[in-house]
Amino acid sequence: MHRKALSIYLNDHLAGATSGVELSRRIARAHHSSARAGEMRRVAEDIAQDRQTLLEVMDSLEVTPRRYKIYGGWAAEKVARLKPNGRVVRRSGLSTLIELETLRLGIQGKHQLWRALMHVASESDHLDTSRLQGLMDRATNQMATMDSLHDAAARAVLSRGGG
Repeated sequence: MHRKALSIYLNDHLAGATSGVELSRRIARAHHSSARAGEMRRVAEDIAQDRQTLLEVMDSLEVTPRRYKIYGGWAAEKVARLKPNGRVVRRSGLSTLIELETLRLGIQGKHQLWRALMHVASESDHLDTSRLQGLMDRATNQMATMDSLHDAAARAVLSRGGG
């Protein structure tokens, strides 16, 4: 196992996971009264749990979390809020589309993380392949939820009959 590469890789994913937690919680708050609010809250909770799992994996592999990457991931999500969305004061449906797409990409990256760690598991007694498989399955389910939410948002925002 290449320790330095593993440390950089896991810390980069920790930065992304930090952004993902912030973004998913913000999306859930913004849509708290929608018909699918429960799904988004569940995904946000799952993403927070997955970030915690990543920290546990890092600990088991004796990889130190780099605070500057955690803060960088947090700040990146805040800066991303500044994008123009066609409205001056309130959220736009376009914001929802872009945020769901961004979150979907992050979840896909997380899936790839768990998949990559399967290779590390073959060299380490500290990783459980069945747990990693469960995390990949959960990421697959999260991606399916994001796809469904995105389809509904695209219909509402971009189609003539949608609004």
